[in-house]
Amino acid sequence: MARPLRLEFAGALYHVTSRGNRRDLIYEADEDRHAFLAVLDDVDETFNWVCHAYCLMGNHYHLLIETPDGNLSKGMRHLNGVYTQVFNRHHRRVGHVFQGRYKAILVDREEYLLELARYIVLNPVRAGLVRDALDWPWSSYRATLGYKSKLKTLHADAVLAVFGGTRRAAVRRYERFVSEGRNQPSPWGELKNQVYLGSESFVNEMQSHIERPDELTEVPAAQRRPTARSLMFYAETEGSRDEAIVRAYASGGHSMKEIGQFFGLHYSRISRIIGKANGKT
Repeated sequence: MARPLRLEFAGALYHVTSRGNRRDLIYEADEDRHAFLAVLDDVDETFNWVCHAYCLMGNHYHLLIETPDGNLSKGMRHLNGVYTQVFNRHHRRVGHVFQGRYKAILVDREEYLLELARYIVLNPVRAGLVRDALDWPWSSYRATLGYKSKLKTLHADAVLAVFGGTRRAAVRRYERFVSEGRNQPSPWGELKNQVYLGSESFVNEMQSHIERPDELTEVPAAQRRPTARSLMFYAETEGSRDEAIVRAYASGGHSMKEIGQFFGLHYSRISRIIGKANGKT
């Protein structure tokens, strides 16, 4: 069977899993999990990833990752490669830690962001390791509720923002939403073509990225981007705030954090605006 395509573009959202070689443990102690999260923090910062949810199990992990710069494969090589070095050095071993390629599912954020965020943190409950998601310290669930996050770069706001209202009200609704998911069927029954989780229109949209041969996907980003102007220039010349944000980021001259500070918006909101715009192109 042919391996599924790797489709990468700015603003893509993925559910990523990677398993231990021969299904062996990839975390043998809490020290290993701390080390993995430290590497993930570094990847998030280096590759401009947005991690919405995660869960570290025994022989595999789950991540819900957004890639504003369309660079999943580069970040994954760093994540699994560096962690393998750390793990082998700590346990005085050599060889592979992970089994083959990681698995990445391209996700329709409008349909499945919340569902996958819930599915991921409920993994230890479904596996019978704990009775409640709150009891598992190695997922994003506790941090989303407001506890101190073990992953410094976790962006829980994108998930909570969907529930609206104040943070306290959003946390209560999120907690109830996760609790109600215990007996829900797995989302993988909706998987299409091995790599897409979303509606038919979403799949068609993703297929169009593959089928357009005139897209300059292999041209270095620095060559594709026009010369950056000031953020004030984009704010004054574009038809709307969101269009100004998208143009400013596409210029390559401004980070999401910088754009957010200028427009008075949180990083996660800037990321969603850019992701939504790129999903329509």
